[in-house]
Amino acid sequence: MGQALPKVGLRPYLPADTSVLASIFVAAIDVLTEDDYSQAQREAWASAAEDEDKFGKRLSSQLTLVATIASSPVGFVSLKGADEIDLLYVHPSSVRQGVATSLCDAIEKLAAARGAKALTAEVSDTAERFFAKRGYEGQSRNTISVGDEWLANTTMKKTFIAEVTPVRPS
Repeated sequence: MGQALPKVGLRPYLPADTSVLASIFVAAIDVLTEDDYSQAQREAWASAAEDEDKFGKRLSSQLTLVATIASSPVGFVSLKGADEIDLLYVHPSSVRQGVATSLCDAIEKLAAARGAKALTAEVSDTAERFFAKRGYEGQSRNTISVGDEWLANTTMKKTFIAEVTPVRPS
């Protein structure tokens, strides 16, 4: 008999989460992207969390949700503006447990409730398949400079289907 996945909880980001979310960010990049990016590229990418004050301000300036399992943070997502997923990271020990799916489901619903007609994300090569399965389509290939390194990613977009309100005859 299969083992049930642990229940994923979601809650808003709190400033006290900054250190653990920075650790999740670094661990996810270091472990999960090693097949797609070199060591130097991963180190440059992960350096965005070295200044925890700056990292915390980035999270605070956006709508950031934290995923938990047994009350411990295991992942997070942030919505920049009304319609851009800025960050989506899951700790390597918690992948394939529904964490990223729960985070995306929630952020998509919140964005739609706030009037977004679509969501975009700059998606790593590692995460591209995950986003494609969720209905995101590639828009453009990008090369970004991070320190002395160049990293490739893809801009992906998911358009929300508007709910059609039936027209009632008068």
